[in-house]
Amino acid sequence: MANSASAMKRVRQNEKRRLRNRVVHGSYRNAVATAREAIDTGSDQAAALVAEASRQLDRAVTKGVLHRSTASRRISRLAKALANN
Repeated sequence: MANSASAMKRVRQNEKRRLRNRVVHGSYRNAVATAREAIDTGSDQAAALVAEASRQLDRAVTKGVLHRSTASRRISRLAKALANN
């Protein structure tokens, strides 16, 4: 356990940030999974779901949860999968 006041404050800050990041992480993971499912099944809504997943990934970058290159790569792969199906 943290002994100094500053260390205890860092523990509180880290927990708050971890919970906030989990929400963002979960939202983009769900959006990507839904888009992948739609692409694989050939759904009519696949393009809209890929666009939504792209928005969620960009939002995760803005919030500092994902690196911009990681998000760019995932968006690119989703778009490529959509184009090939």
